[in-house]
Amino acid sequence: KQKCIYSYIFETPPPQDTEMLRLYPKVPHPFVIEPPVTEKQSFEPGEEFSFHLVLIGNAIDYIPYFIYTFTELGKQGIGQGRGKYDLLHVEGIGLENEAVQIYNNKDQTLTNHYPVITQQDCNQKDANHEAHEGHEENTCGGKSQGNGLCIPTAMSASYEGKNPCGIKVLPEQGVSATGSFAITISIQTPLRLRFDGHITDKIEFHVLVRNLLRRISSLSYFHCNERMQVDFKGLIEKASEVKLIKSDTNWFDWKRYSTRQEEWMSLGGVTGTVSYEGDLTEFIPLLKLGEYVHVGKGTSFGLGKYEIL
Repeated sequence: KQKCIYSYIFETPPPQDTEMLRLYPKVPHPFVIEPPVTEKQSFEPGEEFSFHLVLIGNAIDYIPYFIYTFTELGKQGIGQGRGKYDLLHVEGIGLENEAVQIYNNKDQTLTNHYPVITQQDCNQKDANHEAHEGHEENTCGGKSQGNGLCIPTAMSASYEGKNPCGIKVLPEQGVSATGSFAITISIQTPLRLRFDGHITDKIEFHVLVRNLLRRISSLSYFHCNERMQVDFKGLIEKASEVKLIKSDTNWFDWKRYSTRQEEWMSLGGVTGTVSYEGDLTEFIPLLKLGEYVHVGKGTSFGLGKYEIL
């Protein structure tokens, strides 16, 4: 089962010798599907739409399988009425928003050359931007398509020894800037954060950080072959000192039908904007990663997507 591609991607059981989440039947999936950003519920024949696929760490090896699967799904049909579609092309988006064609329908070609983006790339870009502009940039540059990643995503990955993600959550040792400032986060798809055993509708900063640390450390360990060297307790204590200064959010009820379980599932969550103030410096790399890999429950379906404004 550990060697089965379907099991690894969609069931994702923890390895038998795992040191993390030993009592859990499954761990975070190594992919995120970001549906089209639209309120449309149906598409007419001839219309085109695009979506983003985020692949994390070792899952990047399975790009050809994802492309084949999406192609076959189009032939079988999806959604109510089993509407059919053609997969026209697949592009990888680099840090500077450059698009590299990976696959196109016309000649059925598939390349294994695509952009490579890591957390270090984003940190270096920000450092270069600060030196050029003379001010701090809190977002990971080049995101107009929403799928340039700071760790492998959107058909991109980095292979450095046994660490295909190159995750560095804390700032490099040379970064020592501190100070209080404010940030605003736009929650773009329902956010389902768990705290004290239930889904909360109040997005305190320490709750966001707890969920980010849990998700990213699991992705790093299970899919990037590296255990995060982070003072979890210390970071959470510091996060508790950051204040939620404004919350303009609503609860959005969203349901999906599970064909496998043959039942409707309620996946509602918080949308809107939240603003925080405090010493946020060492949390910025963590927040950047979260922009791309999402946070909370239901991330593989595209839930928990946010952007630092």
